[in-house]
Amino acid sequence: MARPDPARRAAYDVLKAVRVDDAYTNLALPGALARRGVRGRDAAFATELASGAIRWQGLYDAVLTACLDRPLAKVQAKVLDALRLGCHQLLSMRVPTHAAISTSVDLVRSEVGPGASGFANAVLRKVSEHDRDGWVRRVAPDPASDPVGFAATAYSHPRWVVDALVESLAAVGGDDELGSLLGADNDAPSVTLVARPGRATVAELPGRPTAYSPYGVSSSGGNPADIPAVAEGRAGVQDEGSQLAAHALTAARIEGPDERWLDLCAGPGGKAALLAALAAPRGARIVANERQPHRAELVRRVLAGADGVEAITIEDGTAPPWPPGSFDRVLVDAPCTGLGALRRRPEARWRRRTEDLRDLVPLQRALLERALDLVRPGGVVLYATCSPVLAETRDVIGSALVARDDATLGDAASLLTEAAGLCADVPNCEGPLAGTAQLWPHRHRTDAMFLALLRRG
Repeated sequence: MARPDPARRAAYDVLKAVRVDDAYTNLALPGALARRGVRGRDAAFATELASGAIRWQGLYDAVLTACLDRPLAKVQAKVLDALRLGCHQLLSMRVPTHAAISTSVDLVRSEVGPGASGFANAVLRKVSEHDRDGWVRRVAPDPASDPVGFAATAYSHPRWVVDALVESLAAVGGDDELGSLLGADNDAPSVTLVARPGRATVAELPGRPTAYSPYGVSSSGGNPADIPAVAEGRAGVQDEGSQLAAHALTAARIEGPDERWLDLCAGPGGKAALLAALAAPRGARIVANERQPHRAELVRRVLAGADGVEAITIEDGTAPPWPPGSFDRVLVDAPCTGLGALRRRPEARWRRRTEDLRDLVPLQRALLERALDLVRPGGVVLYATCSPVLAETRDVIGSALVARDDATLGDAASLLTEAAGLCADVPNCEGPLAGTAQLWPHRHRTDAMFLALLRRG
């Protein structure tokens, strides 16, 4: 009996952790690779296998359903994990058919037993009869009569997510870009590094400078933790869209003093670290606040040794302790569905439900309301979400502008397109409200970060 190879066992461990422990794929992977002793090219294989199987789960489940003689829900969860790994090797990776089937069967035999291995062998042989495009034609709805249903299956997204993205694209004139966006969600993202000014330089990080952020580098590969500047906390891993959010807050012109900044929802600390680095040479100090204690601890670790930090606090951002007008600049990186980061968090598409908006949108509105209280007249608030969903972006900002006569919408888009002398122009980043900015995976190769700048009158 063949024993499953360590790379495939590591990928299997990740799927199990995501299913059983609600783990995040990108956080579960390093531990799984280390436990199985997987490095180098084998680690890259395991990473693609695990991440891809989770990304394409919707399509693969439709394919498996067509190959089964029972409902998918009746298949043992351990077996289903292995079948999804087998599907990804057969339909999306350059793995020979016999190897994809035999290694998946070995995995089932090892993890479940010999009886289940015969079942897995029969199912995967049926899967191997067609390539991915062939299966899409067989299991997806007719694109002419149900284009959203077809896109949901073909690109492996929940239907409600596709509906929301269609609406978001239409609001920025991207009606014909759905396929490009969904395809970009399924691309494995490159690792983006950030050089925190005054502590590290772009030149000392391995890779090429990012297209838009002056602080970013597209990594040339390897484990970021092995880079000295990252290991020392002078640099970090941070999506370019998140870097631009911090840039936009600091690039906005304000009247009067510019001494105290607040990151109201700072966990896990990436934006706070960049803000602190940008604040220090200007004589400003940042308060980094995070309500959840375990996330606040992550903020402390990221900010260790950084200048420009006044305090790290653990407060409820909807009921903050600071007096009104305490800050000159406030960042609200609001909790959201995270549908703008599906490249990096493939499991999010299957965990989120449209009902989540019922809790998130009131929270987003409350956080923005408090931020507007906390900023002084003449100061600015930057509202950011890693989501393009209109309920979390346009509608939250519109509600705040209706509710308050002391807040006006600034021009976040111009801070990116005019470059403010700091970064390259970001084309096609206009948001669903004039002056707001919306980044996109398919246009900018960033997370779908939304930015709105509000000025307190």
